[in-house]
Amino acid sequence: MATQYHSSYDPENSASHYTFLPDQPDSGHRKSLKIISGIFLSSFLLLSVAFFPILNNQSPDLQSNSRSPAPPSRGVSQGVSDKTFRDVVNASHVSYAWSNAMLSWQRTAYHFQPQKNWMNDPNGPLYHKGWYHLFYQYNPDSAIWGNITWGHAVSKDLIHWLYLPFAMVPDQWYDINGVWTGSATILPDGQIMMLYTGDTDDYVQVQNLAYPTNLSDPLLLDWVKYKGNPVLVPPPGIGIKDFRDPTTAWTGPQNGQWLLTIGSKIGKTGIALVYETSNFTSFKLLDEVLHAVPGTGMWECVDFYPVSTEKTNGLDTSYNGPGVKHVLKASLDDNKQDHYAIGTYDLTKNKWTPDNPELDCGIGLKLDYGKYYASKTFYDPKKQRRVLWGWIGETDSESADLQKGWASVQSIPRTVLYDKKTGTHLLQWPVEEIESLRAGDPIVKQVNLQPGSIELLHVDSAAELDIEASFEVDKVALQGIIEADHVGFSCSTSGGAASRGILGPFGVVVIADQKLSELTPVYFYISKGADGRAETHFCADQTRSSEAPGVAKQVYGSSVPVLDGEKHSMRLLVDHSIVESFAQGGRTVITSRIYPTKAVNGAARLFVFNNATGASVTASVKIWSLESANIRSFPLQDL
Repeated sequence: MATQYHSSYDPENSASHYTFLPDQPDSGHRKSLKIISGIFLSSFLLLSVAFFPILNNQSPDLQSNSRSPAPPSRGVSQGVSDKTFRDVVNASHVSYAWSNAMLSWQRTAYHFQPQKNWMNDPNGPLYHKGWYHLFYQYNPDSAIWGNITWGHAVSKDLIHWLYLPFAMVPDQWYDINGVWTGSATILPDGQIMMLYTGDTDDYVQVQNLAYPTNLSDPLLLDWVKYKGNPVLVPPPGIGIKDFRDPTTAWTGPQNGQWLLTIGSKIGKTGIALVYETSNFTSFKLLDEVLHAVPGTGMWECVDFYPVSTEKTNGLDTSYNGPGVKHVLKASLDDNKQDHYAIGTYDLTKNKWTPDNPELDCGIGLKLDYGKYYASKTFYDPKKQRRVLWGWIGETDSESADLQKGWASVQSIPRTVLYDKKTGTHLLQWPVEEIESLRAGDPIVKQVNLQPGSIELLHVDSAAELDIEASFEVDKVALQGIIEADHVGFSCSTSGGAASRGILGPFGVVVIADQKLSELTPVYFYISKGADGRAETHFCADQTRSSEAPGVAKQVYGSSVPVLDGEKHSMRLLVDHSIVESFAQGGRTVITSRIYPTKAVNGAARLFVFNNATGASVTASVKIWSLESANIRSFPLQDL
């Protein structure tokens, strides 16, 4: 029998100072076009032929110039990001005869995903009465985007999850076309304010308020939508389909004042609008934007939070003061990448300024250089850390998703810290709880890899692994080479791990078959310019990850700082069709989706390699097999 909960919080009758206003938009919803125009104007003031010749052969699906049209996009017509975007750089839209065994193998073992159907953005993560809560965009009807509902799951440790009933469904005029992305703000008295974007019956993006009916319920099973919704509508000068994804609010300089930001654009300038409120039902648009970057297009899923430059713990969203920087993150609708920048926030002026204009939000660093989007952080008071979630979409065909009955997973939650050594990067690292899945002691291996060599590492199952690897390049070769080839190296245009240079590539090959007809190398590549200065690149090569057509086959990656005294280090979380790769303690991160046809089940293999032409490399590797996480429905008798 379902447990009966009694409401302890009724905003319409609450005696708290968070006063709820009548069922009409506040005048603060409308700012003059002059102000918006002013905002706009101010925004402008592997591997090689030596050991795998087959890698130099072009994949069959790349040899044909005739391609079917891309599947029709979903979401754009309703005013939200294209939810079927695929990395089609090296992918044709040719169907493949997937077997049930292949598709079953693709399902992950320890990444969160629903039991079936479509999932996208993580929403409103929070910690409440001993439970971590994750809400997520979900289609209860199909493995493609549509009918977006808020799924809900809880966990004690961010690894093992219980599915709960839906938190919110699209059932009101202001969200009938989708309960879209939102964020939670926890007030000092414990109240939880969940602001989310709704798509109205006229396809207008509006912001709505919801809250739990009973805060004493640790599972937060029941949610109520505020009867005065929407609490925010697009202001003049902002497109009705360019106003979405409210952030967690932070305290303003005045007593009882809260501030939050919402993503938008004016022309091609991405902007973060800022609203103030004292009750979360009436809002005032501030005259100045938090920040704007010309040429970056629509900013979705904006995130804004502090990081400590002195300590190793995370900070609550409202924290400000000495020894603090602020991170501004935007998911760019134009390129489907999550960009971030580190800067200084002036709370009084409500302006954020990047430390380095060349690394401004949208034109500089990315949270993840692979398949990763719509990320969201929250502050975990239990362990005093900031935790990052991200949506990992598919890069196979929509027909394959329908055949297997599901699409997308969530990333392993990551802690986020300021990189005190570089002062320019964040450090992302898998939450420590993932180590609870390690099965026994690691396999420890040290291998001297001569140029053009590869070595098999024997593991029981290469499909579920936690790998830590470090590499030492021969110092004589590294220091003796004044100028390496491939000056101006870029992972995406390099040709992958088969493209050899004097000082790279070298790294780890995951999800490969014994004959290396399918393989995914994750590697470092060192280039040197005319000044003799070395630059290290961290790449993940999917060009030979699958023999199937219609799946993405490209090379992801970017440069990564490797400081004096540091080894080249990486950590890989391998989970069937997803690989999350972290370089140099998390300065650069790459998430890959792979769909092999041969390297599945017991056929998957693991290798280390050195495809450099002029330097030997010593690899030191620790490998843990990982058990599956327990992700299941909450027992019905307990609800």
